[in-house]
Amino acid sequence: MKKLLIFTFVAVGLLVFSGNSLFAQKVYTVDSKYDADIKVYVCSSKYDADLCVYKVSSAYDVNDDGLWFFTSSKYDAKKKVYFVDSKYDADLLIYFVDSKYDAKWNNNSKKHLIY
Repeated sequence: MKKLLIFTFVAVGLLVFSGNSLFAQKVYTVDSKYDADIKVYVCSSKYDADLCVYKVSSAYDVNDDGLWFFTSSKYDAKKKVYFVDSKYDADLLIYFVDSKYDAKWNNNSKKHLIY
């Protein structure tokens, strides 16, 4: 009985953790900065970015390392983002990379914006 109870707690913990991780990188682009959770600026260099982002084609491919899936519905997204024209207006600076292996955080102090 004790082993079953421990297994249940571990299984529930893994489900909560993995579900949170999978859901964290689903984003929706809004048309107004007032509707956004995060204001984002796209940098021209990955060295200037807080986060290097790779756009994935499936919601099942997202994780907490900068793999983003852009949803077609704001209700399916964890975060609503608005793309600003100036880095000084942004909460988060990102750079879109060509490979999912290059997706990573350059500035860990900004992680709280996504989670």
